[in-house]
Amino acid sequence: MKNSHSDSYAAAGVDVTAGYEAVKRIKPMVESTYIPGVMGTLGGFGGMFAPDMAGMKKPVLVSGTDGVGTKLKLAFLMDKHDTVGIDCVAMCVNDIVCGGASPLFFLDYIACGKNDPARIADIVSGITEGCRQAGCALVGGETAEMPGFYPVDEYDLAGFSVGMVDEEKIIDGDRLSEGDVLIGLPSTGVHSNGFSLVRKVFDVEHIDLKAPMTELGGKSLGETLLAPTKIYVKAIQAVLKAGVDIRAVSHITGGGFYENVPRMMTEGLTAHIDLSTFPRLPIFDLIQKAGEIPERDMYNTFNMGLGMIFAVPSGEAQKAVDALKAAGETAYVVGSVVKGDVGVELA
Repeated sequence: MKNSHSDSYAAAGVDVTAGYEAVKRIKPMVESTYIPGVMGTLGGFGGMFAPDMAGMKKPVLVSGTDGVGTKLKLAFLMDKHDTVGIDCVAMCVNDIVCGGASPLFFLDYIACGKNDPARIADIVSGITEGCRQAGCALVGGETAEMPGFYPVDEYDLAGFSVGMVDEEKIIDGDRLSEGDVLIGLPSTGVHSNGFSLVRKVFDVEHIDLKAPMTELGGKSLGETLLAPTKIYVKAIQAVLKAGVDIRAVSHITGGGFYENVPRMMTEGLTAHIDLSTFPRLPIFDLIQKAGEIPERDMYNTFNMGLGMIFAVPSGEAQKAVDALKAAGETAYVVGSVVKGDVGVELA
């Protein structure tokens, strides 16, 4: 790349040499995520991966794509860019694991007004951390410098992941039955959904996001809101490895309980969830109070403290909880599957 330079392109606001510097900074981080199956290294036109399909009767690829959304506005205001990459990975791999698949690899897309190599490296540090948490490899990506389209100090971040599962082990709710037990996994906060409402409620552009708040245990509002999305891949894998029959899984994202939990139900069945069985995080009380938001709207927008819910046979619930505990994870028995056509009942 030593001979690659364009004065004309630079005059239009695109510095190709900054892109080369960014690649130089992120290459060691990217390579730290490599797992068996990765072919080649950073710099090719396409990321290559050779999956190990030994023992699988009929491998099925499962893919997921998402972005971080307007949570990025908090990163801009806080000038903190090393955690939003975790959010980006989490939003993709958490969807993949709902089908029982293990994520294999991830690719990112960063579009920015100006390519600041140090900031790009911060963003990618979060992406690589998310990949390590999910046990998948970052095999490529794209950084697009788009002056005049994005403000100089802003960017957008999205990505996608591909996983694999044997067809006979797909989790799709087909075996869901009345009496199955619902187990919830705690969230780390707001995760990456509902931030258009959050930003409006707190008027984030005009308050001190770094001031400690007693309601948040001394943490600042900005720090609390930027807490990265929990990645649930290894938690679900721990339950599956213990031989537990996971029958359905729901990732609680945008739309909260009322939109996401019914997606794991089958016709004639409803998830009955006891809200007293898991702690409601203080940030949600703060959001509700500041915005005077009705209770139902809160549960129709946010995860309220549970980022993932899955169903198991009643006789295997304790085995699932024990497997999660052994893996260092917290879990709550939050309800059961009952007859009904509502999809979800909160009590």
